[in-house]
Amino acid sequence: MALLDHIKSLWGIPKSIRYDNGPEFVSNILDKWAYENKVALDFSRPGKPTDNAFVELFNGSLRDECLNTNWFLSLDDARDKIEAWRTDYNEFRPHSSLDNKTPSDYVRTELLRLEN
Repeated sequence: MALLDHIKSLWGIPKSIRYDNGPEFVSNILDKWAYENKVALDFSRPGKPTDNAFVELFNGSLRDECLNTNWFLSLDDARDKIEAWRTDYNEFRPHSSLDNKTPSDYVRTELLRLEN
């Protein structure tokens, strides 16, 4: 849970974490971390992708704009192409849900707001 502790030190503790019922989230360690940090684990209902529309939208964008448009010649090639897409998505592309700011600009704005 070092990654969650690192994120906690940067951004604070969320009130809840919403996720689906995939096997990657079946974890006693995650349960323990959430309990110790008073974070509610909010499972989406099986077969109800609308419970987590933001993740579904992101997954669709990743699939349509990156995975379906590239040939991956090796694992390193896949890493490079996916990282280039991620950088564009977070650093250069405005998102209407974030007041037409990039995610990185939105985070910087929110951090400045919280500091003042």
